[in-house]
Amino acid sequence: MKKTPKSLTARMMINKVLVIAAAGSSSRMGLGKKKEYLPLKKGTVLSESVRAFIEASDFSEVIVSIPKNGEKEAKAALLADTEIKSLLKNTTLTFAEGGATRQESVFKALCKIKNKNSIVLIHDGARPFVSKKIIQDVISKTQEFGAAVPAIQPVDTQKEIAPDRTISRHLVRKNLGAVQTPQGFLLEPLIECHKAAFQKKLEFTDDTEVWDAFPNFTGGKKVHIVEGSEKNKKITFIQDISKETKMVRIGIGTDLHRLVEGRKFILGGVEIPSEKGELGHSDGDVLLHAISDSLLGASGMGDIGSYFPSENPKWKNADSAELLKKIWADIKSAGWTLGNLDCVVETEKPKLLPWREKIISSIAKILETASEKIFVKAKTNEKQDAVGEGNAIKAYCVCLLEKTE
Repeated sequence: MKKTPKSLTARMMINKVLVIAAAGSSSRMGLGKKKEYLPLKKGTVLSESVRAFIEASDFSEVIVSIPKNGEKEAKAALLADTEIKSLLKNTTLTFAEGGATRQESVFKALCKIKNKNSIVLIHDGARPFVSKKIIQDVISKTQEFGAAVPAIQPVDTQKEIAPDRTISRHLVRKNLGAVQTPQGFLLEPLIECHKAAFQKKLEFTDDTEVWDAFPNFTGGKKVHIVEGSEKNKKITFIQDISKETKMVRIGIGTDLHRLVEGRKFILGGVEIPSEKGELGHSDGDVLLHAISDSLLGASGMGDIGSYFPSENPKWKNADSAELLKKIWADIKSAGWTLGNLDCVVETEKPKLLPWREKIISSIAKILETASEKIFVKAKTNEKQDAVGEGNAIKAYCVCLLEKTE
């Protein structure tokens, strides 16, 4: 068996901590409310900023820098996204009161970190559109070089302006970069740099300047640049949120299976006692099949038959819950989130009402979402056709998917 190189193993195992800088007043927004607490997507600007990191990698700690006496409001903004609590179940969440400047606020947050043998990613709480790729690139290059930040090349030609408002120097655009966050660093040397800056009463605009100012603590390691994105913008004015456009798509799915003796009756991933069960190439879960087709249709990614062809023996008696997990993983990777599912099951028996909550919970678990986004209704077919005679079962599903552009 091929062994993983020790250097690579060390990089894979290193502890990661996230610091969210959100202690500012947001005065330029002109709303009398912090921009990090404004509603966005599933929750707020703050919750979306945190969510991006938790979904991109494993962080042992998340420390949110907040205004003095602002923990209650910050916590409410973060938990406005009902899924955040479960996303953070293996992560220690701490709120740290900020200081008079961003630099001081970050320093106070860094001092709260428990495991000093870590890399730390420092991110603006008002920069919620950061991509998974940027986060993972910063982590990778920080592990490799000691410090890394994303940057984008300016579009306009850059000039240095003198105090008398004349051009003092013509800058080479290809050598310039507009630096973004997250900014990643080895934690211990960064703390020493911050301590030195505090003791010398030196003020810097960001943590890369703090890092570069004290090469005796950093071993002279330079900050490595990774590719940023125009979309990874910091919200400064209300227009920065309103410019975001949301794509909404609706999908419909339906499926029907014969009911026969000697087969298990499985619905929504739940086995229900019954004289008959669904006959199908897989386990015959008619509800999960309808859900799968509705999601694939809304996302424009095909249908369940093209994903898992019935002529392929690999899928014989397959667990439909596992098939739906695969489908949903691909849909999420394409940037879609679930708005809601509304399902109808037509069957004469068994009666589904006693099982409805368990079925809803099962579907929510498969799709890694809140139960409130899913509803399942049951109807009989008034003794008409194969469904009404108890020889078949049919399911319908309508879904709403959302994607922010």
